Amino acid sequence: MQILDGKTVANAVKEQLITETVAHKNATSHSPHLAAILIGNDGASETYVASKIKNCADVGFKSTLIRFDATATEKEITEAVIKLNEDDDVNGILVQLPLPKHINEAVIINLINPTKDVDGFHPISVGKLVQGLPTFVPATPFGIMLMLQHYQIETAGKHAVVIGRSNIVGRPMSILLSQNTQYGNCTVTLCHSRTKDLEKICAGADIIVAALGIPGFLTADMVKEGAVVIDVGITRVADESKKSGYAIKGDVDFENVAPKCSFITPVPGGVGLMTIAALLKNTLAATSAKQ
Repeated sequence: MQILDGKTVANAVKEQLITETVAHKNATSHSPHLAAILIGNDGASETYVASKIKNCADVGFKSTLIRFDATATEKEITEAVIKLNEDDDVNGILVQLPLPKHINEAVIINLINPTKDVDGFHPISVGKLVQGLPTFVPATPFGIMLMLQHYQIETAGKHAVVIGRSNIVGRPMSILLSQNTQYGNCTVTLCHSRTKDLEKICAGADIIVAALGIPGFLTADMVKEGAVVIDVGITRVADESKKSGYAIKGDVDFENVAPKCSFITPVPGGVGLMTIAALLKNTLAATSAKQ
């Protein structure tokens, strides 16, 4: 069993980004610029956005964080997105999800200029992904593909099971794994809350991507010997033994599943770090495309 170490892969991606960013700055006198909008003070979102900002600095990007109270109106958020769309110095825009319930997520996402949609959620980005055209790929699935590539994990002809059908992870992940690419060409089964015989389907999988947000959901009896398991889950679970008062748990019962795997990602230290690395790659791509 080998751990798929997100820190190792993310650092390798960031080292390459540093080199490319220096070259870009020398050629254009411009630094890639990522702007983030954060609404409210959700703890997980705060941590995630802070990490994005730090990682921008690590690779030489500029970053801007625009904060709103949880009571901010949809009009206020709309105006902020439009302003960033019109700012020629800003290359990438992300609106941290989830949004407060009174704000229509689709309206805000659709408003982002597709050329600055580094989260890859705009319908134009999604349409291009489905057709296999160059586009911004949602950061978490993109990060997983970078990890498969780094560890040279064979995927062609394998049966991949993706648990979860969100537009952020599950659906794009199923598309990427099924594409005619070096780290695609899987036969993909996309599972969800209405899937029958889920345990049996998972038990026959060569690759499992668990992205449903239920801690410890994937158990050892659902995994065959030698499977590759990618854990996308990241849930805060109360834990009085921790200084923070909580522990971070994945969707996989790691302790019992790991011994059966050929490769497995840990939580934390796995996919989460790759998500940010992929977002940075998208931002540099947006910057280079503009020049």
